[in-house]
Amino acid sequence: MNQPQGSLFFIALLPPPEVQEIATKIKLEFAEIYNSRAALKSPPHVTLQPPFRCNLEQLPDLERCLEEFARLHAPIPLILQNFAAFKPRVIYINVQKTPELLTLQKRLLQQLESSLNIIDHASKSRAFAPHLTVGFRDLTKDNFWKAWSKYANQELFFEVIIDEITLLIHNGKLWEIYRQFSL
Repeated sequence: MNQPQGSLFFIALLPPPEVQEIATKIKLEFAEIYNSRAALKSPPHVTLQPPFRCNLEQLPDLERCLEEFARLHAPIPLILQNFAAFKPRVIYINVQKTPELLTLQKRLLQQLESSLNIIDHASKSRAFAPHLTVGFRDLTKDNFWKAWSKYANQELFFEVIIDEITLLIHNGKLWEIYRQFSL
């Protein structure tokens, strides 16, 4: 299923609307003050499965796989606390590595690999680092350090229950919700 042609998808957890609204305001601040707009090209999210290609004729198999996976898993807590960075290019809202989140992500990757041969080789070679990006890619090093001086010690805390996983599709310009699957 991992062929160069096909649409680009990824799978994520989306926080509830009130948390998305706050995260989007922070992303807008990054766009306006630090000239970093890349994070605005997707809804606020925590990536479970990084982008992969899927042919549209194979999409029903992907959807069945995600339906089955979601049906076998319960809603999980998501704890967002403060800010962190992949220095010197990415600033994000830190997501706590709860056992529930780590298990969900690991099982999802296993299911996608065994059922559909969707494999993210980078995920196999490094630990899962859950995060909700607010500034990246087009954030210059200079603007990174300016933003980091503000956000490094800024406090933020949300504890929410996530009851669905989301399949997003790239429309050529930005990421859109394609379908959600209830846990």
